[in-house]
Amino acid sequence: MKALRYVAVGQAPEVVDIPIPKPGPGQVLLKVTAAGVCHSDDYVMNLPEKDYLEQSYPLPLTLGHEGAGIVHELGEGVDSTLKVGDAVAVYGPWGCGRCHNCSMGMENYCTNAAAEGIRPPGLGSQGSMAEYMIVDNARHLVPLGDLDPVQNVSLTDAGLTPYHAIKRSLPKLGAGTFAVVIGTGGLGHVGIQILKALSGATVIALDVNDEKLKLATHVGADHVLISDASAADKIRELTGGLGANAVFDFVGANPTMALAQSVAALDSDVTVVGIGGGAMTIGFGTIAYDAAVRVPYWGSRSELIEVLDLARAGKINVEVQTYSLSDGPKAYEDLAANSIRGRAVIVP
Repeated sequence: MKALRYVAVGQAPEVVDIPIPKPGPGQVLLKVTAAGVCHSDDYVMNLPEKDYLEQSYPLPLTLGHEGAGIVHELGEGVDSTLKVGDAVAVYGPWGCGRCHNCSMGMENYCTNAAAEGIRPPGLGSQGSMAEYMIVDNARHLVPLGDLDPVQNVSLTDAGLTPYHAIKRSLPKLGAGTFAVVIGTGGLGHVGIQILKALSGATVIALDVNDEKLKLATHVGADHVLISDASAADKIRELTGGLGANAVFDFVGANPTMALAQSVAALDSDVTVVGIGGGAMTIGFGTIAYDAAVRVPYWGSRSELIEVLDLARAGKINVEVQTYSLSDGPKAYEDLAANSIRGRAVIVP
């Protein structure tokens, strides 16, 4: 089969031919129907060799932590209602299945994963950018039903991650409140839709170029602003001088985190989702009183089911650009060039 793999540190990913894997006991083999492209992949591939090896990432590594497919073969002993031919989405943050968090479906916060070497597909385990992929356990598959896999595969991260982040802040986002979304690309444009579907907040969206802001307007943002030195003053003006009740930073770079900190209202939430390498210094007088700063990771299995239900109800929609598996390397070139509108999806 063909697979898009990271084969050497510092080199671009390559499409290679490898054997179709065989599912072991408890595993499931999927025939992949769609795989999403994410900045997290780019982050891993840009790690210096020392950091890459210290984190025990394998080489070669099949990319892709957003996956959807058709159940092709069940490994020995799979105890599940799954049947060959079922359409499924892959829940990416794999955990041990035994710890307290995993028992509640929050494998994204598994307390045993690091010690036991459990890694998400494409981020340590072999991923979805191939014609077939192994899923380590049937509990990591969620029914896709009649949802289009190409249109919805990105919801397994680009939908689940903002949903998890926003859900925690919903008590602060009733009528008359303001939510700021910084970065309106792959995750941010879905986050805007989730805010409009679930909250009463007025949504203010920021990005660095007009094309991204056109997308933000298209998906429902109430106000759009260029993210520059004047953005904080404009947000204060829009919020009557009070600031935002919740700020969601889908970039996570130093300038965006500083912006988020500066426009947070009293008793607000500042949630840093992006992995742009930024940092924030918090202390008395550096942020509004009672503001809470959170750094979430992915989401729970039950939240993925809820996200797919929102898509099924027509409440959220991912803007996608599709690439063949052979054109997979080009998808990462376009991602690095910041030229993708919404989310890139590879279709084997």
